[in-house]
Amino acid sequence: MGSLSPALAPLHLAPAAATAGAGAFPLPRAIAVPQRSLLARARRHPWVRLALNGSFSALWTGQLISQFGDRMHQVALFALVYTITGSALATALAFFAATLPNLILSPIAGAYVDRWNTKQVLVVSDILRAAVVLLIPVAVLVNVAFAYPLVFAMTAITIFFRPAKTAILPRIVRDEDLLQANSALWVGETIADVIGYPLAGLFVAFLASSLPLAFWFDAATYLASAVLLAGLAVPKLRQSRAGDDAEGTGEALPTRTSILDDLRVGWRFLRNEPVLLANTLQGAMGQFAIGVIGAVAYVYADRQLAGAIDPEAAFSFLETAIGVGNLAGGLALGLLALRLGKGGLVIAGYLLFGACVVLLGLVSALPLAVGLMVGAGIANMIYVIPSQTLFQERTPDDLIGRVVGFRFALVFGSMALAAPIAGVVADALGPGIAIAFAGLLSLGAGAAGLMSRAVREA
Repeated sequence: MGSLSPALAPLHLAPAAATAGAGAFPLPRAIAVPQRSLLARARRHPWVRLALNGSFSALWTGQLISQFGDRMHQVALFALVYTITGSALATALAFFAATLPNLILSPIAGAYVDRWNTKQVLVVSDILRAAVVLLIPVAVLVNVAFAYPLVFAMTAITIFFRPAKTAILPRIVRDEDLLQANSALWVGETIADVIGYPLAGLFVAFLASSLPLAFWFDAATYLASAVLLAGLAVPKLRQSRAGDDAEGTGEALPTRTSILDDLRVGWRFLRNEPVLLANTLQGAMGQFAIGVIGAVAYVYADRQLAGAIDPEAAFSFLETAIGVGNLAGGLALGLLALRLGKGGLVIAGYLLFGACVVLLGLVSALPLAVGLMVGAGIANMIYVIPSQTLFQERTPDDLIGRVVGFRFALVFGSMALAAPIAGVVADALGPGIAIAFAGLLSLGAGAAGLMSRAVREA
C-alpha cells in the first residue's frame, strides 16, 4: 500500500505533556492529521473513476473492438477499388460515398435520436452495420460501382450512432470527468489506428485472396459491440422541458412535435450560441483538410512516396502515424487539459494541424511524411476533444442530438465535398498539391478563431 498521507490515517492522540509547574497552562496536545492511502487517492483520479464505471467501460470496450474491424475493411476497400480501377477519382469516390450522408442526413438523424431510446439506437445501429458490411466484398467482386451504395448505407447508419454516443456520454459519467471521458474514447480509437492499420496493411499486402475476411471480421466486431452496449445502465434523461418516462426504460420523452419543429429548435439554439456556432464554422473549414487527406492518402502513398515498399504498406504507415499522434495528443489532453482553456486549444490545434499538412504535401520521403502525420495526429486531438466537450457542456441534454446533428452536417459535409475535389486535383496536379492546399484551409480555420473573442475565451 505504501506510506500513508496525512488525509485518512487514524487519529492518534499524543500523551499529555508534563506540566511546567503549579498554575501553568498545560501544553497543547499534538494535532493529528487524517491520512489517505495511495489507493484511495488513485480511485479519485478521473481515469480510474472512468475505468471503474461499468457503463463507460462497456462503451469504451465496444468501440475499441468495432474500430479494429473498421480499420481492416477500410484498407481492404481502398486497395480493392484502386487496384481494379487505377483511378484516384474512383478511389476518392469511395471516400465521398462514406461521407456524403453526413451532409444530407445528420440533422434529421439527430432529431430522431432526441426522440428515441438512446441505448437502443446504439445497439440497433451496430447490428445493422454488421449486416451491411458483410455485403461489401460481394458487391466489389461483382462490380466496383455496387460498393458505393453499401458504403453510403454504412455511414447513414453511423449517423444515427454518432449523436447517440455523444448524447449518452454525459449521462453515464460525472460532469467533472466529461473531458477525460471524451479523451479516453479518442485514445481507444487511436489504439485501433496504431495497431489495426499495420495489421490491415499486412493482411491486404500478403493475403489479397482472402480480403473478404476483413469484412467478415468487421461484422463480428459490430456484433460484439452491440452485446456490450446492451448492458449499459443509462440514468433518466435530464430535460429542459417536461416529458414522460418511456415505459420504465430510463428515457424521458419530450413533448411530441413535428420533426421539422424539432429541427428548427436545434438550429435556433446553435445559431444563437456564439461559441458553438463559431466552433462549427471552424470545423467545417478544418475538416475539409481531413476530407482531402482521407480521399487521396492511398494515391499519395503510391505516387509521391513510391519507393521500396508497396503502397499498401506506405498507406498503413501513414495511417498508423496519425494514430500514434492521436494517441499521444489524447493522453496529453486527458492529463493536462483541465489547466488550459478549450477555445485556445481549438485554435492551436487547427494552426498546428495546418502547418503539418502543408509540409506533408511538399515532402516525398516516407520517414518525413510519417513524422508529419504524427504531428497532424497530435494537433487533431488538440482541437477535436475540446470541441466535442464544449458541445456537451453547453447544450441541454434533450437538444444535443439535433445540435450535434447540424454540426456533423456542416463539418462532415465539408469532408464529403472535399473528396471529389481532391480526386480531380490529385489526378490533374498530383496528390501533394491537393494535400498542401487543404493544409492552408486548416491554417485559415485557426486564424479565424484568433479573430473571435468568444472562441478565444471559451
